[in-house]
Amino acid sequence: MCNQSDYLNRHVPPFVVMDVEKLQAQLEDARREIEVLKKMLNLKEKNPKGQLEKEEGLPDDCPMKEECCENTALSRKKTKLDNASIERYCRQLILPEIGVKGQLSLCNSSVLIVGAGGLGCPAAIYLAAAGIGHLGIVDYDAVELGNLHRQVLHSEAGIGHSKSTSISSSVSRLNSSVTCVPYHMQLDSSNAMDLVHKYDIVLDCTDNVATRYLLNDACVLARKPLVSGSALRFEGQLTVYSYEGGPCYRCLYPKPPPPETVTNCSSGGVLGVVPGIIGCFQALEALKIALGISVSFSQKLLLVDGLDGSLRTIKLRPKQPGCAVCGTQPSVKNLIDYEQFCGASATDKCVSLHLLSPEDRISVDNLSSILQEENVVTSLVLLDVRPAVEFEICRLPHFINIPINDLGKSDCVDLIRREAVNRADTGEKAQVLVICRRGNDSQIAVKLLQEKLASFPAVIKDIKGGLAAWTNHIDPNFPRY
Repeated sequence: MCNQSDYLNRHVPPFVVMDVEKLQAQLEDARREIEVLKKMLNLKEKNPKGQLEKEEGLPDDCPMKEECCENTALSRKKTKLDNASIERYCRQLILPEIGVKGQLSLCNSSVLIVGAGGLGCPAAIYLAAAGIGHLGIVDYDAVELGNLHRQVLHSEAGIGHSKSTSISSSVSRLNSSVTCVPYHMQLDSSNAMDLVHKYDIVLDCTDNVATRYLLNDACVLARKPLVSGSALRFEGQLTVYSYEGGPCYRCLYPKPPPPETVTNCSSGGVLGVVPGIIGCFQALEALKIALGISVSFSQKLLLVDGLDGSLRTIKLRPKQPGCAVCGTQPSVKNLIDYEQFCGASATDKCVSLHLLSPEDRISVDNLSSILQEENVVTSLVLLDVRPAVEFEICRLPHFINIPINDLGKSDCVDLIRREAVNRADTGEKAQVLVICRRGNDSQIAVKLLQEKLASFPAVIKDIKGGLAAWTNHIDPNFPRY
C-alpha cells in the first residue's frame, strides 16, 4: 500500500501537488495556533485577573501574547543588564554613544516591522541582534521559492509557511531574549491603529503605495516615527517621516501616483543585495531613534545606486502646513479606504487589468489548440511583448519578440503589418495574437495596435493571464518567474 505522498507523486500533476503542500503547511500553522490558544485559555483560567508571574507555555511568536499577559516585554522595563547581556552586547556596550544606559533603552524599546520580505528580513535580524526588546512582524503572505534570493531569513523548508512566523523563528534562534510577535494578517484601516499604538517605532518595509499612505497616516495620528525604505532594480531609497518636526509622506506626495505608473519589484525586478542594504539602513535609523541619537535621514532622502556604487543624500522639503494629515488644519483625522484613495490594491501581488472586451481576448486553452495546428506559422502573427531579457528566460514556440516599450515605433508597427499581410489568407483579415508575462501588458499592447493599425484589416487579440496562465493550466513544467 502506498502512502498519500507516493500517491500524489504518481497520480497528481506537479502544480496540484504544490498547491496541496501549501495547504498542508497552512494547516500545520493553524494547528499550531490552536495549541497556542489552548495554552492561553488554560493560563487565563488559572489566572483570571491576568496577573502572571511567568509566561510559561506561551511561545515567543504567540500572536496574542501581549493581550493575555499584563506583564509582557512591552510593559516590563529592564533596569539592569545581567552577565549574559553584557557578554552578548559587549562590542556595542563599549561605544560611548550607547553604554549601559543606551543598551537598556534598546532592550526596553519596541519596533513594528510591516513587510517580511527583502527589506523586513535584514531589518528584523539586525534589530534583534542589537537587543531591541520587542519586535512585531506584519505580513499576510506565505514564503515562495521566488522570494529566497532576497528574503534571506526564509528557507526552502519554509515554503508555504507564513512569512511573519518564519522571521519570528529566525529571530528567536538568534536572540531568545527578544520577544518577536508575528501578525499573519493584511494591514488595513480596521487594524492599523491598534497595532501602531503598541510600538515605539514603525518600519515600512512594504512594496505598494496604498500601504505607504496607510502607515503614514497611522503613524502621524499615533505620533510614531516611520522609517520608510524601498528598493527596485539596482536602486534603493530611505527616509524617516514624522520625526522631530520633519515632514510626513503626504507632505511630499499629497496625491497618489496613477496606478499604471507604479512599478514594484515583482514586475520591475530587483537585485537581492539592494533591499538588504536598505533594510540594514532602516534598522540603523530605528536603533538611533531608540537610543536618542540624532537621526541621519529625518528630512533627508538617501539614494543608493547599486550599479555605480554611489550613495547620495538630498534634502526634503519641510513639513507642510497645508498637509491633509499633519498640517495645521488636517482633513484626515481617521484612517480611510486607502485602496480606493490610491486606486490600487494594498498588496504586493500583481493585479489583473481589464482593458479589453471578451471578444478581444482568448484563453490559454485556445492558444494551446492553435499551436498544435500545422499551419500556425503561416496563418498567424504570434507576438510576445515582454522585455528582451524576459524573452530569453523562456518563450513559447513561433512567437516573435517586440517589447511593449518599442511597440509604438513606426518600424515595429510596419514589421507587424508586413508579417500580418504575409500570413493573411486571401480575403481574410490578418490575425495577431499577443502574449506577455501575466496578461496585463498584452492588453495594453492590443489597444495600442488597434489604434496604430486602425485602417488595416486585422484581428488583434491578447491571451488572458499570459505565460503565468500557461504554466498554471497548460504546462506546469514551463518556467514560472
